[in-house]
Amino acid sequence: MAIDFSTSWVETLNQHGKAQKPCYFIIDFTGENGHVFSEKENGDVIFDFSEKSKKNLKPLEIYPKPIDEKKFFKAYKIVQNALQRGDSYLANLTFSTPLEINYSLKEIFETSRAKYKILFKDKWVCFSPETFISTRENKIFTFPMKGTINAEIPQAKEKLIQNLKELAEHFTIVDLLRNDLNLISKEVKVNKFRYLEEIKTQKGSIYQASSEIEGKLPQNWQNQMGEMLQKLLPAGSISGAPKPKTLEIIHSAETHQRGFYTGIAGHFDGENLNTAVMIRFIEKVGRQFFYKSGGGITAQSIAKEEYQEIQDKIYIPR
Repeated sequence: MAIDFSTSWVETLNQHGKAQKPCYFIIDFTGENGHVFSEKENGDVIFDFSEKSKKNLKPLEIYPKPIDEKKFFKAYKIVQNALQRGDSYLANLTFSTPLEINYSLKEIFETSRAKYKILFKDKWVCFSPETFISTRENKIFTFPMKGTINAEIPQAKEKLIQNLKELAEHFTIVDLLRNDLNLISKEVKVNKFRYLEEIKTQKGSIYQASSEIEGKLPQNWQNQMGEMLQKLLPAGSISGAPKPKTLEIIHSAETHQRGFYTGIAGHFDGENLNTAVMIRFIEKVGRQFFYKSGGGITAQSIAKEEYQEIQDKIYIPR
């Protein structure tokens, strides 16, 4: 049986850390709700961090119904006005897009290819490429991911790297995550800045830009594992900077509840953590499917391009 917790997930993870007891867990965007599972008793919640997938059962048919442009621009204007006032430097704005798809959530889980996959009952599935934090040998690593482009565009890599808006966004999020790691670790440094990874989807390949940041953890950090994660939430890459004010802006602009979308999922093996930001997310409400996607907005953003990015991120990795 899964063990349900509200904010008590913090103490529960502390207990697992002290006992060196392996577990899986999910925590929602706000950090208010979490579920902790023993490795052997996940019930009807399934985790797969192996990057493996089954062969496609049948041709994938996915038909998103693009969100109304007026709805998008109303939310975008709220965020952009806040940016122009200087209330935020970067805000991650997300939407919930209805879609028709000929796969069940379980079939999507089994056939999609991603670093991190989670199937939560018959309610939602996540297939995320983005690591939140991972640890090894008392070191902590985070890998902020900001910047996406269709790999089939001529000179796609060069265009992404040279895009000034994307560069500003990436600088901001790297700085935010570096500051976040300073809350729980020492000797924080950026090991790699803005490297590209290719992700294959049902629509073709895309490139995404990431960076690698490292910090040194104290001895026996596992004893405060829950508190450590709580200090880092919400994840900077899907909120913005400065975080507290930007969260207020997001709340005023978005028209859907994120729930576990853009929360985190993770595995503790008794010694180390491996966690993901829960992006690339399909939710089922009744018989209707919704794909939740978003992007970072800066003062340099162009509304039409941001609207298109919301649509471009509606994919299933193959």
